[in-house]
Amino acid sequence: MPTSYDDWQPLLDDVRRCTLCAPSLPLGPRPVLQFHPDARILVAAQAPGRRVHDTGLPFNDPSGDRLRDWMGIDRETFYDPTQLAIIPMGFCYPGKGRSGDLPPRPECAQTWHHHLLAQLPNLELTLVIGQYAHAYHLGKSRESLTQRVTNWRDYWPDKLPMPHPSPRNNLWLRRNPWFEAEVVPTLRARVSDLLHP
Repeated sequence: MPTSYDDWQPLLDDVRRCTLCAPSLPLGPRPVLQFHPDARILVAAQAPGRRVHDTGLPFNDPSGDRLRDWMGIDRETFYDPTQLAIIPMGFCYPGKGRSGDLPPRPECAQTWHHHLLAQLPNLELTLVIGQYAHAYHLGKSRESLTQRVTNWRDYWPDKLPMPHPSPRNNLWLRRNPWFEAEVVPTLRARVSDLLHP
């Protein structure tokens, strides 16, 4: 593996061939991401679930349906890598734990993220989804995920801390109706401005 990359395509090829975590992955390695240097929006999420692992398509599940709704875009736009990059904290399905999927493997961020982010010169908005992405992209903090999302204006308009759009978070959304009432319309307007200048 090179220590630096001058071009994005060899980097993406290397990421897709990565087997660093193979012994720890219950279904074996299958890195799932979406990437092109022209992208203006980055979705920085957690790790693929089982369905995403099976299909090889990021956010190809109910979480993706809700995220696309929050963004106000259709599947065709969402899966256009020249518009939208998707770089999860872990590229492969980590397996199941007691209360859902296991955390993203740390090797991905340590090995690949700085290379990938360096190849996104046009990035104008990063959607930072879930606690592991919050820690990486926004810095470690004593704030809870809810506090970070509540203070979203501190990061806007370049970054937006978000809860995960998973159906597992329905209770959080019911307890925090301001997110869909206040934040989502602002997000939709910004996404529209970036994708339709």
